[in-house]
Amino acid sequence: MTSDPIQLTHKPQKHTKGKLLLVSAILSCLYGCQNELDSSVTEKSTSEQINSTSNQDAAIVQTLYSFDHGSDLTEVTLNNAQSSVNADGLNIEFQSAETGYASVVFQPKKPWDWSSLEDFNIAFSMANKGKHSVQLYLDMTDIDGATYTRSLSVPISSTPETYYAKMSGHDLGTPEGDEKVELNFHSGLRSNPDTWESNEHQFTSLWGKKNLNLKGIAKISLSVKGVIFDKSVIIKDIKVRQNPEFDQEFLTNIVDKYGQNAKADFAGKVHNDQELISQRDTELATLTGQLQPERSKFNGWLNGPKLQGTGYFRAEKVNDKWSLVDPEGYLYFATGLDIIRLSNSSTMTGYDFEQQYIVQRAKDEVTPEDSQKLNRVSDQAISSRFKASDVRAGMFTWLPDYDEPLGKHFGYRRSAHSGPLKHGETYSFYAANLERKYGQQGQDYMQSWRDVTVDRMLDWGFTSLGNWTDPSYYDNNKIPYFANGWIIGDYKTVSSGNDFWAPLPDVFDPKFKQRAFATAQVVAEEVRNNPWCVGVFIDNEMSFGRSETTESRYGIVLHTLKRDAAEVPTKAEFSRLMKQKYVNIDALNKAWDKQIPSWKAFDEGIDSSINNKQQIADYADLLGAYAEKYFSTVNDALAEHMPNHMYLGSRFPDWGMPIEVVKASAKYVDVISFNSYKEGLNPKFWSFLDEIDMPSIVGEFHIGAKDSGLYHPGLIHAANQKDRAKMYQDYMKSVIDNPYFIGAHWFQYIDSPITGRAYDGENYNVGFVTVTDTPYPYMVEAAKQLHSEMYQQRFGKQ
Repeated sequence: MTSDPIQLTHKPQKHTKGKLLLVSAILSCLYGCQNELDSSVTEKSTSEQINSTSNQDAAIVQTLYSFDHGSDLTEVTLNNAQSSVNADGLNIEFQSAETGYASVVFQPKKPWDWSSLEDFNIAFSMANKGKHSVQLYLDMTDIDGATYTRSLSVPISSTPETYYAKMSGHDLGTPEGDEKVELNFHSGLRSNPDTWESNEHQFTSLWGKKNLNLKGIAKISLSVKGVIFDKSVIIKDIKVRQNPEFDQEFLTNIVDKYGQNAKADFAGKVHNDQELISQRDTELATLTGQLQPERSKFNGWLNGPKLQGTGYFRAEKVNDKWSLVDPEGYLYFATGLDIIRLSNSSTMTGYDFEQQYIVQRAKDEVTPEDSQKLNRVSDQAISSRFKASDVRAGMFTWLPDYDEPLGKHFGYRRSAHSGPLKHGETYSFYAANLERKYGQQGQDYMQSWRDVTVDRMLDWGFTSLGNWTDPSYYDNNKIPYFANGWIIGDYKTVSSGNDFWAPLPDVFDPKFKQRAFATAQVVAEEVRNNPWCVGVFIDNEMSFGRSETTESRYGIVLHTLKRDAAEVPTKAEFSRLMKQKYVNIDALNKAWDKQIPSWKAFDEGIDSSINNKQQIADYADLLGAYAEKYFSTVNDALAEHMPNHMYLGSRFPDWGMPIEVVKASAKYVDVISFNSYKEGLNPKFWSFLDEIDMPSIVGEFHIGAKDSGLYHPGLIHAANQKDRAKMYQDYMKSVIDNPYFIGAHWFQYIDSPITGRAYDGENYNVGFVTVTDTPYPYMVEAAKQLHSEMYQQRFGKQ
């Protein structure tokens, strides 16, 4: 029986076929005998004019703005920017280097009413005569206050091109669920293939409400965020257009047998097994697996000052700059790649099995579902296989049978964070390509992959293996690594009101402490007191609070105070602290401007809405108390089980790092960790570290482009692969120059699956290698150059 929860929001129309746009970049010897495509093709593709068919299909409905001499700018507002108008259009100079943020906002006197339109888009004709590509964030906001955020990169080019965003129709829609969490389309992808053919550029979906209230679009914002340079863009006009005909097969047969884009050619694409083997042999001939010159045994700075060696990694401040110190006493700066494992390489196939045959999770497990291995189902379950989604199943031109050799790379996910399928069969094309590539004549292809990966990291100059490296690498004893663990279990939970990945633990529940110690014990058993382990991350991107509003910042406190202390240990602790401070309820009522009848009523749950500054101050103290309990508990667990290894924190996301929580963590961690998806570390944003004065590390960052065959560049966008490599170096240089940061890890080693990773649909071009395990040459060369100068740049300016 087939049931398909994936519904596409479009009107049936005729399918239009045609040749897809070819994108390419210079190929290095890493691509072996493949046909090299001149990079001028890529450059040309960013300056070609839209063909006549595309112009005809995208019929103009309304011109919102057309900029030239004498244009009326009363509806244009600038933030950290300057503008001028000439024959080219509206020239925007974003003064973003200092602040990291700048914007231009178009806000009509009366909101645009487009409710009578169906299947339409908004298009911007833009050029970029600046020195850097420009990632523009497009925010469309309706009269209800809802916003849909999309983004793209405008390359350096003096010729205007068209960049569009759908407003209604075609594939624009979201699976059921909280739109704050559900970022996918109905397909289960974070970004779909284009639904019509053109030489134009579609804004990539990020987050927000996809179907806005078209009765009133209140404003349009174009901004740059998290940048370290001034940027500029020229806007010639903004138009509303009818969508061209919908390609009803835009999701059909989009993946070839290697897990690549089946409908487009691009630099580095593998067309047959011989090309795969040729690429392997060419690369292996270049790998030495040797340490970089001037590196110590543990990848520290051999030519730098030698401090006390303790036999394990530690942190020390040297000449007003924080640094790690390797086990021998050499200064050590941590660079590396995250996700060196197969766990996140699989994608949902659209098939499922009868649940009675699926082994469900045990309560005492310490590994979340998305970190599990492929988890192939039993033979009994295979006999119950059925198609759960025609759309997902139709994406693949090839899947093996279970009894074929490559059938071993099927897996199963018992739950998913987001997407239309909540569980189902998965397949890892990356794992299959590893067997094709390294498994000839019965070789252990997994061991070959591990050997090649370690050799790559050393040759490329990286000093460590990043977070979520498979524990099978832990005994390589050639390059240091970072260990990780998760605290999961059946403890009680609290909520911030916007729990992106999961609700937060009730840290005052005794079961949380039990689970923390269980996790620390498991990690300790994996590490086995190995001095090559730099330290341990525990958990990731917890929703401690968001910065948008006071309510979202103190969401844990606000929502917990509404609950009953008899059932919620964290609420009981909050009650205890407020009773200790105010003694009687009248004093608290006066301070908070409340009318709570008694402490008993306070315990049972109150209206926790915020009235004044004193209440905010108390909420800050309560949030700090919660955070201190979390970090102190984890620290105690690691101190017992891993006393020789550093505690590296919980990897604060840049959208969830309230200062009260960061300060609390600083009392217990050895290094504070942040995941910062920006173009670099803007000194003004990170100035709060002046007060905390702690060593810090970037746990995640990445940059992607759309010329790789994938449909989504990731969170930070480059114009192409060459620009991506440049932006990688710019980011890393901003880390190296910051005195508090002791390293940064790129997320991730391997590109996401083109149809989205099974857990949440991320289908990003963020790897140093493709799904065929082919390195991106521009990224490799950028890493080599950066690492050859890294220690001198960091410590040589003393």
